[in-house]
This record gives sequence, C-alpha cells and structure tokens, in this order.
Amino acid sequence: MSVDIISNRWLLLIVTLPTQAATVRMRVWRALKASGCAPLRDGAYMLPAGADRQVLLRGLGAECEQAGGGAWLMHVQSATEDEAAAYRALFDRREEYAEQRQAWKDASKELSSLPLPDLARTHKRLQREFEALKAIDFFPSEASAKADAAWIEFSERVDAVLSPDEPRETSGELPRLDASGYQRRVWATRRSLWVDRVASAWLIQRFIDKHARFKWLAKVADCPRTALGFDFDGATFTHVGERVTFETLMASFGLDDDPALQRLAAMVHGLDVGGDQAPEAGGFEAVLAGARERLPDDDALLVEMSAVLDSLYAHFGQHAPGKARKGAGKSKLAA
Repeated sequence: MSVDIISNRWLLLIVTLPTQAATVRMRVWRALKASGCAPLRDGAYMLPAGADRQVLLRGLGAECEQAGGGAWLMHVQSATEDEAAAYRALFDRREEYAEQRQAWKDASKELSSLPLPDLARTHKRLQREFEALKAIDFFPSEASAKADAAWIEFSERVDAVLSPDEPRETSGELPRLDASGYQRRVWATRRSLWVDRVASAWLIQRFIDKHARFKWLAKVADCPRTALGFDFDGATFTHVGERVTFETLMASFGLDDDPALQRLAAMVHGLDVGGDQAPEAGGFEAVLAGARERLPDDDALLVEMSAVLDSLYAHFGQHAPGKARKGAGKSKLAA
C-alpha cells in the first residue's frame, strides 16, 4: 500500500478517446486497472489522493490527449465521513483476496504432482499477483491480514516440496578457516540442486577445493561421516544468521572481500530466502530451471551451471568498482 494517501481527498480522472484509438484505449484501461482505480462509469475513474497517483493519472490523461481525446483530472474532497466511507468502499478488496486464496487452495492440491520447475513458476506467478493486489489495497482490512497468513502457509507448503530438508537459520560466529585443510574432500548436499546448493558447489570447486568430489544425497541422514555437508540442518556449512550457505562459505574462507562474489552472493541470497532481487536473478533462475529439465543428473547440472556462474563472475568482476581483487577468478591454492 502506498503511504501518501491523503485522508478524505480523492483524484477523479475523466477521459474520452476517439473510437479509432483502440490500442491507446486498451493500454490506458489496463494501466488504470493495474493502478487500482475504481471505475465510476465509462470514462470516469477514482483513486485516493496521493502524489504518486496524481503523476500516474496525469500521464495517462496526457496520453489520451495525444491520441486525439480529452482528459480532465479533478481533486475531490469528501463532504462528510459517510461520503468518505462510501468512497473507501469502492476500494474494498475482499472479493479479490478471496479469489486469490481460492487459487492458492487449488494450487495446493497439485503440489505433489507438478514438476518442480512448473511448481516454482506457479509460485512466482501467484506471488506476483498477490503483491500486485497488496500494492492497490489502499485501505487494508481483516481480509488482507488473513490473506497474509494464508500466503505464508501456502509458501511453506511449496518450499517443503521444492526444498525438502531446507536448512533452518542458525546463530553463532563464523571462524575463519584455512582452505589448505579442506583439500580433496568429499562434499555432500541434497540432490536436485537449486540456487544456493549449485552456487555453493561452484564456489567450493572454484575457490576452496578445486579437486572436490560431490555426493548428492537423497536423504541428509545418508551423509557420510567423513564428508563435508553443506546446505542442510546439521551440515558443516549451512545458513548462519542472515547468511545463506553461499555467504557462509564466503565468510568462512575469507572470500567475502571479492566484489564480484559479493554480487553473486546478493543474487543467491535474494533467490534463496527472498528480499531485494538482483537484476540478473530472474535470468539465472530461468536458466537453472531449464537446465534441471534437460540434464540427467546433478553432476551434469553442476557442470552446466558452473559455466553460467563463471560468466556472471567475470562480468561482475569487470563492472565492480576498481574491478575484482587481484588474482580473482583463480583458486587461492596452487594446483
């Protein structure tokens, strides 16, 4: 919800367009709908007053005028509290929240049958729809609070399917480790690699243990006692505090001063636990999802995604302030 709503004040946009301006008409209508406008009648649309919405409506009005139509943007003030309540009722989102919650219930029935890439795409689509609705919920009510709780529950169910045995956050200080004591080891993590696991495996092989061997676990209980586990509860390297496993490995082995790795870490973090998304995140996720559909096993997947991560690392290194640190791109250890 925008924070600049001005109490009891409203914006009213009245537009007309010539009948031949069908493309502009559709574009303007879609923009008005996406902005959360309440249609009063054909060509008349209302929004709560606010600087951002005024700019939006003024721009749409100008587009109508450029197409040979007309536009009038008016400021309206409620005369009474009853009138203000009637205007607020135009923006009641209860039915829309109910529709979305039903869509989540329907999707829940298919969680176990959908291929994992399809499930991830469905979750992302539903998340975008939910965030778009919340952005135009100018007067949140109990319906929005219930939807928030239902979304958390639905997302937890999705996560349980997409990432079984996903590690829980732990606390504690990270000791600085010497990579020379972690050479030619077996590293183990959950199979069906996804963002944090595939990036962590790449980081291990690229910067920590260039002769690393990997074991992909069907169950974390199968992790060999001599293996170095990563990215599951009880693993040697996992989520610590706000760090995902990739960031834990970086900090543990003194790699966190590399600007290019910092950029990769931001991407991995956002995709794994949410938050701000790096511009490259969507593309990386799409490539990884496609690779999982094409490739027969996690060894092949790691090879393919390592090439992608190598390219991203090189790109980030060239565009980092002062470029990447000297010697970046090579293991800190001799062959």
